[in-house]
Amino acid sequence: MISTAAGFLVFVMFLMLATQVLYGLYARSTVRATLNDAASRAANGGAGDDELDRLADEAERSLGRMGDRTTITLRLVDDDGDATPDVVEGVAVADPPRFVPASLGGAAGLGEITASVRVRIERFR
Repeated sequence: MISTAAGFLVFVMFLMLATQVLYGLYARSTVRATLNDAASRAANGGAGDDELDRLADEAERSLGRMGDRTTITLRLVDDDGDATPDVVEGVAVADPPRFVPASLGGAAGLGEITASVRVRIERFR
């Protein structure tokens, strides 16, 4: 009886770990795609600081409940020193949904999600 209960407990823990991996991969790809979309829209629209903040907030809201645990930051970067922004740089930090204790999830590499993106601002000449 005890060995059956222990075996069932191990089975459930592996099932929860597999669920955590699947949800973690889905959350990671969703956060990356949302960040890339927001940075691309900012680069294509010639956004200023207020517009960058609006796009970042909109991107967080588009993630639904996951957006409450996500911080997206967009900023303009001048790469060549000509005082004109050349790149939109975005950073996202998110806490994925948990199915296993944080101590086990962190050990398996399933902790906090961090993503970054750089999108070049295209200008017509």
